[in-house]
Amino acid sequence: MTRKFRKALSKAATVSIIVIIIIAVAAGIAYYYYQSAAPAPTATTTTSTISSPSPTQTTTSTAATKPKISVIKIGLIEPLTGSHAVFGQEAKEAAELAVDVINNELGGIKSLGGAKLQLIVQDSGESPDNARLAAEKLISQYHPNIVIGAYISRLTAAVAEVTERSHTILFMDGLVDDLTQHGWKYVFRAAPKASAHGKSAVDFIIDMAKKKGIKVKTAIVLNEDSVFGTYVGNGATLELVKNGIKVLDHITYPYDISDVSSIINKIKSEKPDVVISVPYFHDAVLIAKAIKSQGIHLMFIAGAGGCGYTDPDSIKAAGDAVLYYTQTYSFNPFRPTKWDQKLVSMFKEKYGKIPTEAGGIILYTMFTIYAGLEKAGQMYPNDPLNPDNLRNVFLSLDLTDNNSIAGQLYPTGHIKFLPNGDNEYAGTAILQVQRINGTLQPVLVWPEPQPGVQPVFPRPDWTPSG
Repeated sequence: MTRKFRKALSKAATVSIIVIIIIAVAAGIAYYYYQSAAPAPTATTTTSTISSPSPTQTTTSTAATKPKISVIKIGLIEPLTGSHAVFGQEAKEAAELAVDVINNELGGIKSLGGAKLQLIVQDSGESPDNARLAAEKLISQYHPNIVIGAYISRLTAAVAEVTERSHTILFMDGLVDDLTQHGWKYVFRAAPKASAHGKSAVDFIIDMAKKKGIKVKTAIVLNEDSVFGTYVGNGATLELVKNGIKVLDHITYPYDISDVSSIINKIKSEKPDVVISVPYFHDAVLIAKAIKSQGIHLMFIAGAGGCGYTDPDSIKAAGDAVLYYTQTYSFNPFRPTKWDQKLVSMFKEKYGKIPTEAGGIILYTMFTIYAGLEKAGQMYPNDPLNPDNLRNVFLSLDLTDNNSIAGQLYPTGHIKFLPNGDNEYAGTAILQVQRINGTLQPVLVWPEPQPGVQPVFPRPDWTPSG
């Protein structure tokens, strides 16, 4: 090999090496650029309202893809058997009517592609243990997105323990004040608290007495001994004392009482001007019939909470014995708004009576849920049924007569939730049993009587001598 040839070969090798280096560098730059510019692979995610996947939602391939939701499950736990079944049945009827209207008249939840509500009903029975078991069954088997229940406050507390553990939103229709004072994160209550009912009953009497120029000096407070009865009775007692009315006695009795003779004897012996009574159903009928049969003529008898005297079932059971009794309500079936009158009319046509306390609470609760679900689809389109997202949605609601069906159904026309889940604008209405065209009927008398109606106060058979 000549020196000239070796020199040429060395030069060629050098050039080849340089070319190889340039290609390698270019390839590295291209690979780096591709890795930086291309989107990273997306992991599959599952949206669920509880710890296990819910059948109402679908697994999505990317976080940016809206879940396809066809059904939203609403659990309803109410006392459908036992002594409080009259309330649970009315609640169930109201829930069924609301679901029908939302699904078929309003087109479902439009922000979620017209998703339909599915109502799943469980019987709480009469005991907290049964209510707890009903809630556990509902949560574990059906995975509801929202639960409503359970009217009787001791049952509601048992249900709330279960829903709170599973991070399931609970709309309570139990009224005991401390249901929203346990620090529970996932509870809401549009209805007024129990103590507000006791206060309203007294405020009505004071307002009427002032307008009629009558002085109310003494009172007896009666309440069944549940937590609900105690709160309402205490609310009434505090308001009586605040207004200078002497409380002669505060009588408590078992909620399942069968003999009210001792109560009647105390009323006869102590001769109060007024009685504030906190009953449910069967005890209200017993008390009213006993007062009538014993010929006791008081200035006034006012019911507070529980709709024991003036609901259609009580009127049917007690007849004339409940004439002129009043009762505080968490719902006003006579509000002159479009949706209040529409739904009351639909309820009456379907079930043969107007909705009162139990049914009314459910009606505005269901339409509060409806408003919240619509907003959830707007605020959280990728994860609308996540319980924390739902909580944020419900806390953001400000529902009035002008912007919602729920507002039109509510006694004050306004629902806005405080951080503990209570309604900032909670309020009550008062109904009285009057004879209209020969028929005993509940009519609205306070705070504003319905057209053509005036409160009857004092009772017509009362005389100042008792």
